Amino acid sequence: MAKKAKPCDCPKCMPGWLAAFGDLMSLLLCFFVLLLSMSTMDAKKVQEAIGSLAGALSVLEGGTKTEISRERQQMASPIDSKNKSATKAKRALSKTILEVNQMLKSTGSPEVTLEDSQSGFIIRLPGALLFKPGSATIENEDAILFLKRIALIIQKLPQSLFVNVVGYTDNSVPAANSPFRDNWDLSTARGVSVVKELIHDNIKPSRLTAAGKAQYSPIASNATAEGMAKNRRVELKFYSVTNKNKQVAKQSILDIKKQVK
Repeated sequence: MAKKAKPCDCPKCMPGWLAAFGDLMSLLLCFFVLLLSMSTMDAKKVQEAIGSLAGALSVLEGGTKTEISRERQQMASPIDSKNKSATKAKRALSKTILEVNQMLKSTGSPEVTLEDSQSGFIIRLPGALLFKPGSATIENEDAILFLKRIALIIQKLPQSLFVNVVGYTDNSVPAANSPFRDNWDLSTARGVSVVKELIHDNIKPSRLTAAGKAQYSPIASNATAEGMAKNRRVELKFYSVTNKNKQVAKQSILDIKKQVK
């Protein structure tokens, strides 16, 4: 008869369920590490967030320095007050434009739009809202009230923000009895009319410019009546003039003078 083996003297191991649980946690950790490695991070936004946090916690640079450097001020305050003012103005303009568009729906006229641009933003006004066909006189009371509301918002914007008012037409030629020789005259006269209305509403003339582009910058096809209506428009282009812009403009003028000589 075989003898019974003596029980093993080795220490007791962890329960089987605990080993399986540990493996599961390791797999989950690997899964989330893979997700993080596949994601992309914007270095600029991360840097701005770090700068804002450092400014909020009053973290000093260099260990022994007590003064706040200009670089840290920029990092700790990434939001410019001028940009905040422009953002508030855009919100107010959006609300006003929404109200005007509700009115324009009943007339079938193209809507007023607000778009971003490289230098600021643009308000695009349909010609039918402002002028009668072939005319450059603003007679529509709703259009006059709308421009007054825009003027009130412009007054609250920083003085470094300017408005360039540009008139556009379709490719149809002015009538024979028209006071305008061509679309250049008509588009420029419409831009000037809007500028004068804004000046009448207490906007400084030094912040305004007027221009006309005739039919040479269409946003739709002139082959249809709807496209032609979209091309007859006036754009209010809001832009900011900085010292850098002024230096570039002066340099360009000097270059032109040298070439002329």
